[in-house]
Amino acid sequence: MHNRYMIYILSDSIGETAEYVARATAAQFEKEYEIVKFPFIREVSQIREVIEDASQHESIILYTTVIDEFRDLLLQLTQERQIPCIDVMSTAMLCFQNFLGMEPKHEPGIIRRLDEKYFKKVEAIEFAVKYDDGKDPRGIKKADVILLGVSRTSKTPLSMYLANKNLKVANVPLVPEVPVPKEVYEIPRERIIGLTTNPIKLNEIRQERLKALGLSDTATYANLDRILEELDYADKIMKDVGCPIIDVATKAVEETANIIMEIMRDYHLDD
Repeated sequence: MHNRYMIYILSDSIGETAEYVARATAAQFEKEYEIVKFPFIREVSQIREVIEDASQHESIILYTTVIDEFRDLLLQLTQERQIPCIDVMSTAMLCFQNFLGMEPKHEPGIIRRLDEKYFKKVEAIEFAVKYDDGKDPRGIKKADVILLGVSRTSKTPLSMYLANKNLKVANVPLVPEVPVPKEVYEIPRERIIGLTTNPIKLNEIRQERLKALGLSDTATYANLDRILEELDYADKIMKDVGCPIIDVATKAVEETANIIMEIMRDYHLDD
């Protein structure tokens, strides 16, 4: 136990910033450590208790507080006890203050008071990962948008981009040998977007993909006849569903995403 040192995290909020810095830094040194967190510091008595405890061990303190009284007391007490003490925020705060020519708000935990859109974004990103590439067809009925298309038509990048716009996206690969999940036919077509592309362009993309994986670019996956078969199959499915179809051949992900969001707005699905 005597070989382990203690890292104390003090914060007027939850302390995750200081903890992240502490762990990232401590990982660079081959010595065991233990982190002890003291979030939501509100009284100077709490600081005194932490310093008293830290002085009993080989310790270092990291803190994030925008309250001057707490900062001054921490610096005073740690200097008296000769405990290393790091203000995680002050250098950045001072730099921003000088750059902007403004005084900071000095409001504890302001970064945590995030609006509903932030949490919707996190939820949407997690959703996109969970229901990527048809992993779980149950996500189709829960999604705001469902993307249909053959392999390498930007389904996954589009899912992540749209997730950052707070849309829950599931994407379903269309493969002739694999039945389309029945859920695709059980939801309103207004929530489905089909993606297609130019066969020559797709052939090039797939060949590059195979090379990146160290595989032969002559595999069936990149065979032009096979690609034409897949695109024909996908086109039939998308027309059966009755969904809008976007040709992504010459479009950047952002451009395609903007078209999808415009379609969603037309159907009032992004409210």
